[in-house]
Parts: sequence; structure tokens; C-alpha cells
Amino acid sequence: MMVITAPTGHIGSRLLDILLNEAPTRGEELRVIVRDPGKLPEAVRARVDVVTGSHGDAEVVDRAFAGADAVFWLAPPDPRAPSLDSVYSEFTRAAAKAFTAHGVGHVVGVSALGRGTPVADRAGHVTASLAMDDLIAHTGVAYRALANPAFMENLLRQVSSIRDDGVFTDVVAADRKAPLAATRDIAAAAAGLLLDRSWTGTGEVPVLGPEDLSANDMARIMSEVLGRPVRYERQSLDDCRAALAGHGMAEALVEGYIAMMRAKDDGLDAGVARTPRTASPTTFRQWCEDVLKPAVQA
Repeated sequence: MMVITAPTGHIGSRLLDILLNEAPTRGEELRVIVRDPGKLPEAVRARVDVVTGSHGDAEVVDRAFAGADAVFWLAPPDPRAPSLDSVYSEFTRAAAKAFTAHGVGHVVGVSALGRGTPVADRAGHVTASLAMDDLIAHTGVAYRALANPAFMENLLRQVSSIRDDGVFTDVVAADRKAPLAATRDIAAAAAGLLLDRSWTGTGEVPVLGPEDLSANDMARIMSEVLGRPVRYERQSLDDCRAALAGHGMAEALVEGYIAMMRAKDDGLDAGVARTPRTASPTTFRQWCEDVLKPAVQA
């Protein structure tokens, strides 16, 4: 039995699609934890065991992990949480106890790059995510943290600006190159680990995409794919802070994002070399063709 958390998100929904194709041929049963089962397609609900509720709730994970061999773990965003710890480690604490209580053997979690870098202890959300990894690892389960850079899907938050104004923003230097990953590749990495549970111990699995890109590179590729000019505008940290606060995000989380962005500009994502093992296949150009362009045209 495999349990999938956050099955309606970018990563979880793609992971579920992969597992629905692969798991039955291996005799694997699937269970999902979801707050609103109605957000799952009817065809999916018919093929999985559904536990309704939050996977931060002790009673819910106690029911969901009974009989489970493996769990996909993703701490969901909570823009109004009072602290970073409450989003990551505190949210995960009940599940960590349930892993032990039910003898769950393997857990695959969504985390971040940065462990071992000089800025890892002052990287806001990333620092909190790494602490969550440590909490899970200390339960004794075999654990793999998917160590991710920024997601390509983050640009979907700026579809209106890209479509209407031909502009996207970030706080990094325009020519700073960094890895970038598509959530489809993160889901594929998770599926591979969940389906082949021959691994033991704890560790990280970086998902780095096929190349490092700068914001200027991304603007050029978007312009070519969309057939219209797209330019990058660098936002100051103060302007970014004000924008996040303006969307109702709690102060602790705003400061966590600012710390993470500052750390990324200081090389947080540069600590892992790209190799055949750490690279992932989806290019930014392909992602723009498959995902961004239809979103802009819609």
C-alpha cells in the first residue's frame, strides 16, 4: 500500500497519474489523503482508497498509514501560518509518529536544495524544509528527500503579467544562472523511488533539470515560444516583501521567502553538480510549449 499526500497539487496529481498506470501491474494498492475528495477526478476516486482530511491531523494520518508500506510526503503551503516551523516540522510531527507506529518502511518527501551550503542555516523556507527532512529521517524510516530548485510552475503565478504586459519579475540578478525543474520530473523521480523500494537509509535525490538558466535566458525562450516579446524586471527585496504582505501572507512567512530568495542569490542552489543522476529531462522550452503557452492563450 502506497499513500499519497497532496494528490491534487502540481506534483501529487502527476505522481498519482504515473502510479495509477504502474502500481496495479505490480500489485500495489493506492491510498490518498485529501481535504476535498471532490477535487479528484471521478475516475481517480474509483481507483484509490480515499482518506478525507488534512495530513497534518494525527487522527487522519493514523487511519491513512495503517497497512502502508510507503508514503509520499509533501507539506502544503499555508500563507497564513504563524511560523515556518508550523508549515514544515510542526505540520509533519503527527505523521512522523504515525510512520513509527504503523511500521511504514519508506517515505519520499518534497524538499529543497541547499543542505551543506554556507547559507543553508539562513535560507528561510529552505532551512525549515531541511529541518522537516531531519525530523522524518530520525524516525528510522528509509527516507529520500527530493532536493529541488525553483519550479518552472512558479511562473504560472505571473501568467497575467506575461500575457498582458510581457513582463515577469523575480529578485535575482538577470544574468545569474541557476537550475530549474519541472514538477512533472519531480513527480517522476518520486514515482521511481516509490515503485522500487530497494533503497535503504536516508539521503537526498536532487532534481536539477537539464540546464542552468538565467532570467534573461528564460525571457528569450518565452519570447520565442509565445511569439511576443517577454522581458525580465528585477524586483527589490523590499518591493517583494511588500507584494507578499499585500497578498495577506503572514509576516513570518514573508520573511522566510525573503531569506530564501537572498540565499538563492548567494548560491544556495549551486551546491550540487549536474550529472546523469541529478539531471531531469524537461527543458524550459518544452515546458513553455506544453504548459505556459496554453495558460497564456487561455
